[in-house]
Amino acid sequence: MTSKLDQLRAMTTVVADSGDIEAVARLKPVDCTTNPTIVLKALGTPMFADAIKEAVAWGKKQGGTPDAVAAAVADRLAISVGAALSGLVPGRVSTEVDADLSFNTEGSIAKARAIIAAYKERGISHDRILIKLASTWEGIRAAEVLQKEGIDCNLTLLFSKAQAVACADAKVFLISPFVGRILDWYKKSTGKEYTPEEDPGVISVREIYNYYKANDIKTIVMGASFRSAGEVEALAGCDRLTISPNLLDELSKDEGKLERKLSPENKTSVSKISVDEKTFRWMMNEDAMATDKLAEGIRAFAKDLIALRTMVGKELQLAAA
Repeated sequence: MTSKLDQLRAMTTVVADSGDIEAVARLKPVDCTTNPTIVLKALGTPMFADAIKEAVAWGKKQGGTPDAVAAAVADRLAISVGAALSGLVPGRVSTEVDADLSFNTEGSIAKARAIIAAYKERGISHDRILIKLASTWEGIRAAEVLQKEGIDCNLTLLFSKAQAVACADAKVFLISPFVGRILDWYKKSTGKEYTPEEDPGVISVREIYNYYKANDIKTIVMGASFRSAGEVEALAGCDRLTISPNLLDELSKDEGKLERKLSPENKTSVSKISVDEKTFRWMMNEDAMATDKLAEGIRAFAKDLIALRTMVGKELQLAAA
């Protein structure tokens, strides 16, 4: 019997939710995804010691305020992590636009273009990169512009159908609905425990997947933020799933039978809708879970972005001493 991970790979594109170079090399996902939390962890390993030295030396030659230089060096290091990952996977590496630009459409567009240019300087073409943007109204509008320029986007921190519909309207390349964080909210709110089949996060992704397939929407659905292998198994057959190394390891050691749960052939009819800004904001207002988790996610990524820039600032100060 093959492992559940191998069975999953036969029906779903497996993505590593990690900047752990060793784990990515061992588990061989098709794509990788990063965020400020993952970048910080990666830079804390010996593997990136030389990259930090190079980026700091580069930063010393740049003009501007200390904060601006630290931010530029942090950006350079995020690209270093992404570049290392791109050498290990055959597909795409998702790289995140700064969380503090989540409500700034023009700023997000400019940052995305800069990210693509930075990868190009290292010989990595735009078709190997996905630009990650928060699924705010402003982030979705930025993605709409970038997609028209041929820059594919991954809309992250997605918790609701309103966000999924707006992303489809914008013709984004891929969405990352968060499974485990939805479950976290409901467990805290209700005090209940949920089986994978009852899991509100699993149900949300299934509904979005069905809506897309029923209406021939080409946007890829990539389930993310898993709390257990059971959640992963409950979404077997989804277009893509981004999974942490510990859960990938667990699935690789399990030789039980994996049942396909999602398939384009099993879609049920559902009417296609569109949302304008007013409708989007109202639908989000009415969804306490989605509103809470989106705001919480942006705050968490912003906190880690600040931590990354602070770490870089200290390295710059040491280098100047």
